[in-house]
Amino acid sequence: MNATVADCPQQWCTEGACDGARLDSLLIPEAHWLWEQLAARADRSGEPAMTGGTTMITAPAPTGQRAAVLGLIGSRILAPGERRRIRLEDLTLRLRQHGARLTPGAVAAHAAGRALGSTAAERARHTARTARLRNLRARLAGALPDQVRLRPSDEAWEELHRTGRVARVLQHPAPEQLLKTAAEVLRLLPPRGRIDRRMLAYKAAGNPHSLDAGTDLAGLVLSEAAAAGLTAPGVPTRAAWSGLGVDLDRLGGGLLSVGVHPDGWILPDRFPLVLPPAALADIIWNAPPHAGCWVFVTENPSVTTAALEMDPDIPVRLLCTVGTPSAMELDALARLANGGWNIAVRADFDASGIQHMRAALRTVPRARPWRMNTDDYVRSLHPAPFQPTSLDTERLPETEWDPALNAAMRARGRPAFEEALLDDLLDDIRRGHPHPNP
Repeated sequence: MNATVADCPQQWCTEGACDGARLDSLLIPEAHWLWEQLAARADRSGEPAMTGGTTMITAPAPTGQRAAVLGLIGSRILAPGERRRIRLEDLTLRLRQHGARLTPGAVAAHAAGRALGSTAAERARHTARTARLRNLRARLAGALPDQVRLRPSDEAWEELHRTGRVARVLQHPAPEQLLKTAAEVLRLLPPRGRIDRRMLAYKAAGNPHSLDAGTDLAGLVLSEAAAAGLTAPGVPTRAAWSGLGVDLDRLGGGLLSVGVHPDGWILPDRFPLVLPPAALADIIWNAPPHAGCWVFVTENPSVTTAALEMDPDIPVRLLCTVGTPSAMELDALARLANGGWNIAVRADFDASGIQHMRAALRTVPRARPWRMNTDDYVRSLHPAPFQPTSLDTERLPETEWDPALNAAMRARGRPAFEEALLDDLLDDIRRGHPHPNP
């Protein structure tokens, strides 16, 4: 076949090297071993033409394959497995008898069916991307305020590289944004005191689960802490976060109660009580101090943590399901309502949260949805979430208390979280009654 530039739709050849060339005798199957070895050399070196220098080839076992290249690489047939160093200038001169501009790289590219030099090019791209990320990290570190607990250093980059964290960053679909969000986490770490991990994650990334175990963001932040010497190698995750002033749902587990407890129990004010299933099975709640008292029910411990930090003179009556409530927990809420308490219940705006709400309202018909309407959902959407989470619309049930809510969630396709409305929720708790949703 006579190859022309038009025969290279993928631009395999450089500078039209195959234009007008006669390639049929060169691309016979028996000669492919030579071009495969030359293609591998071009990929490593990044020289797609290969018209100069030398390269080592290894002869195959079949006699026909070794005889097929006779005249191209010498006048003697190589022995099976024999290695020979050939001069690419000499090979180029021999190939020019088949095409005025033909090169070893052009023939190897046609044999391989692709442009050569990909390995070297990819290596160069990888090096450039790594350098850009390193420079971005340095700029982000330099922009952090003076009082930050953890400031990434250039020396620590080498440790991140050694442990494979840099490779993980490079594999992330948005590595630059990952570094920027990690820097925001570091900016928000408390110089003194503590912060709830879910609240930190929401403030930095718009999703309270962004720092959960196994996420790239959590891995990068903890790797920075280890590289900076703030945590010891192999330290448990909970201890590593604690060293940074971050608490992992330390109030979580069971049904978390503040200000409302089993009848006859005497507890200090604001005592966060975890009621296990054994206590919930036949619980008899304390009576409300007066008619019209409300108990607020939330899904996330971060709301409880924030409520405990309010003015101690303000009564707090709050139950937290710490995720999706069990049937036993819902039955306990029903007994609370039967005992004279008003119940205000809410959850995250995601499929699980809506299912949670439906189960609670079905079990406790007198309960009121608390800031769980369409307007509340729209206000809860983070303006700039990191790695926006998709809403599982296949599992999203109807929202009978506000049918428009389901449509709004499907239209926007994103979940929203309780932490977004934290200030409003705390205001309601201070007033002692939920906001009257229209």
